[in-house]
Amino acid sequence: MSRVCDVTGKRTRVGNKKTTRGLAKHKGGVGTKITGKVKRRFKVNLQNKKIWVPELNQWVKVRVCARALRTMAKKGSYRTLVEAGVIKPIRHTPKRTSA
Repeated sequence: MSRVCDVTGKRTRVGNKKTTRGLAKHKGGVGTKITGKVKRRFKVNLQNKKIWVPELNQWVKVRVCARALRTMAKKGSYRTLVEAGVIKPIRHTPKRTSA
């Protein structure tokens, strides 16, 4: 299973760890120089959660990052999950009037 957030789409990113040497110019040195670069990965803070959606009256299992949990707390779980395409919106059927 890939490490991807269901709501935001965040995934593992690749970057570099830089090793520097020297004193900064504003501190009186000749400047810092990069003496080495090592590849590293920045992983997403993913959580497996069961979230209660009152509009559907059921639990929904999702794999979300911590940022998405904060978004759900602010905007509501139903709205956030529908906008992300995790669940389908409720279709209200119009009431028929007898003529």
